[in-house]
Amino acid sequence: MSGSPSQLGASADYSNVLDPQRRHILRGVTALCLSSFRLPAVAQIASDKDSGAFLSVSKFLTGRASLNQEQGARLYEALIGDLPDLGMQLRHLLDLIHDRNIKPEQLQGVLEAEGSALARLPRTIMKAWYIGVVGEGGGARAITFETSLMYQTVSDRLSPPSYCYGPHGSWAETPT
Repeated sequence: MSGSPSQLGASADYSNVLDPQRRHILRGVTALCLSSFRLPAVAQIASDKDSGAFLSVSKFLTGRASLNQEQGARLYEALIGDLPDLGMQLRHLLDLIHDRNIKPEQLQGVLEAEGSALARLPRTIMKAWYIGVVGEGGGARAITFETSLMYQTVSDRLSPPSYCYGPHGSWAETPT
């Protein structure tokens, strides 16, 4: 390479490379990149809060002091697929329970008497925990089986079958 240092850029003036406008653009791009890392964290915090509300409502409804958190997370994720506003519904239900000091055995009657949009929620949650199924008809999904509360309730006398020969509910059909 031949040429003087000024031709090669060795003594070029780079003092304006990071002028104020470029600095603002650089800060904006950096903030945008960093915010993309924080959004999932914020969503996770909201999801954790809603998942905590799900476990609180579940403990209230089932009357159990503790529930399997891993199973609760699976049930919650399955229910969110059917009820996208589940988190909001859970928070409203918890507020109603606490504000009115409603007992578990009174809740369903209160919701139905008032024609509340939340009336289906307690039954949906109980079905998920006790039967292990989320959804209805062809959209029903078995989320839990051996660990469903219906088996835990009678575990001192019965154990759940370990397999079935067909899809969910096929055991109720008359054999051919």
